[in-house]
Amino acid sequence: MQNYSRAHSFHIPVMGLGYTVDTPIKVAKYGISSVVSIMDDHLLEDMRKIYSTKYVREFIPISDLVDDYRAKRITAYLDLTQSIIEEQFNKLIHGDWEKSLEFQKYLNLLPAESPIPSLLEKIKSSPDSEKFHLKEVFKSLVNMGAVDVNIMTKVDKINSDKSGKELPREYSDASSALRGFANSKANGSVVFSAGMNPALYSYAEQFSEFFPNQFGEISKGIILKVSDYRSALIQGKFLAKKGLWVSEFRIESGLNCGGHAFATDGFLIGPILEEFKTKRNELFQTLYETCQKSLEIKHLNTLSKSPTFKITYQGGIGTASEDSFLREYYELDGTGWGSPFLLVPEATSVDNDTLDRLLKAKKSDYFLSDASPLGVPFNNLRTSSGEEQRLKRIKNNRPGSPCYKKFLSNNTEFTEKPICTASRQYQILKSTQFEAGEIGSEEMDKTIAKDCLCEGLSAPAILAAGETPRRNLKAVTICPGPNLAYFKGTFTLKEMVDHIYGKLSLKLDIERPHVLVKELQLYVTFLKKEFENKVTEKVAKREAYLEKFRNNLIQGVEYYQELIEKVEVDSTAILAKMSDQFSKIKGEIEQLSTPLLTSLT
Repeated sequence: MQNYSRAHSFHIPVMGLGYTVDTPIKVAKYGISSVVSIMDDHLLEDMRKIYSTKYVREFIPISDLVDDYRAKRITAYLDLTQSIIEEQFNKLIHGDWEKSLEFQKYLNLLPAESPIPSLLEKIKSSPDSEKFHLKEVFKSLVNMGAVDVNIMTKVDKINSDKSGKELPREYSDASSALRGFANSKANGSVVFSAGMNPALYSYAEQFSEFFPNQFGEISKGIILKVSDYRSALIQGKFLAKKGLWVSEFRIESGLNCGGHAFATDGFLIGPILEEFKTKRNELFQTLYETCQKSLEIKHLNTLSKSPTFKITYQGGIGTASEDSFLREYYELDGTGWGSPFLLVPEATSVDNDTLDRLLKAKKSDYFLSDASPLGVPFNNLRTSSGEEQRLKRIKNNRPGSPCYKKFLSNNTEFTEKPICTASRQYQILKSTQFEAGEIGSEEMDKTIAKDCLCEGLSAPAILAAGETPRRNLKAVTICPGPNLAYFKGTFTLKEMVDHIYGKLSLKLDIERPHVLVKELQLYVTFLKKEFENKVTEKVAKREAYLEKFRNNLIQGVEYYQELIEKVEVDSTAILAKMSDQFSKIKGEIEQLSTPLLTSLT
């Protein structure tokens, strides 16, 4: 059963396929929750072998020939992870608290407002007759971090058996991943990201773990990663009508994030969070009543009177003051800190070569690319070994990648069976079209920009563990958010956590703008590129889109201008700087209007 009384106010979001694949094993014993991608069962199988050896556990491989091998691999890895964490935590909580270095580390990582250290002091000074009770209270407050898992709903390929016969829908990539999590012992929630997948959400009804028990408690939670209130309401109601409760909405910036960037139509995070704050009770009541009604119709146990309902934010947060402002002003239940943890070897798996490349990278090396075969903008690093490999293949007239895992095979332009747009097969077919004059250079450039994320995003975890990836595919793709450009150096876990809580301040690039300003800058850059893009649709439709985007940005700036008159952010000097920045950027946006829109007609 989930324990929602978390020790920390932040979590570590999923990063790529491999960067956080073993993060729970590294940080959950300290009460820090994190998210594991469970989309790559090959990687999870390799990591299970690595950690079985490290912790002296029996490892029995799960072959591709085993029925439902994908789900079984996911379950096996999550079970091993949970088992290791529980072993670590039991040693920590049942050992000699005064002598245990791990227990002292647990205490030292806690936020200043945590009641745990003061209760410990009370235990030490209390008479023996009271110690037992106080120790039990103490143990109830000292929790492990959650082992949450991420399923990117767009990665949901329909699979076939060895004879080529298409398998039933429940054997699709996303459904198999959900089944693997549901059947596991992992103490956490599933995070659905990248939008609604009705078939996947409906499949969740098959598992009792997502429904309340007789006490109204839910064994495994559902978390939705969303970009705005409307998305939260639509997806939340869809699930609630099936009796499925959303325990948390994780709001993520459209552009100021790592990995895939799902840009909104110019809606900025400030106004988005304001809407969640204003309508929070309405959202809760709507989903609660809908869910209860559905559970009653199904003759199932109903929710407790006050089920867990959290709203958190992640994307581009870089200082303790930004973190506390977002949590306090928008009444959030927590925040997510992602990319900065790529510089914390104690928390994430980044191979030494990639870590060195990050440390040497300039701000201009971080860019929004066309690398993803999903056709969604993808935050990338120009100096990564994955980018080097991609460019080298193009130079050698062999664009594209060998396609072994096929998770992103979704294109049927040339073939009956879907293939991946990053594959060598697809890119050579596109090259033939280009040479025949059937497509232009712009389309060809976007095609060869595609990269193999399946291999590139999983390789770092294997390399960081001192092993060699399958087929010796060592090139690494890394997907940091733009915020990472302002962090320099590697840090200990304690240094990063202390930075989040304001116990110390890591030295950041002095040019780093406030998180709200940075997101706005990213959206303006994105909009300028949209104005420059070649028109491939009806002019009127394009003009309406650009005008809507531009107006939303202006309204967002005006919201921020009013906001800084009402609240304190860091200091008067920083408020004045932000005010000047917002005024200047608003002018840039206004200049994007009539001349460029007129030129489209």
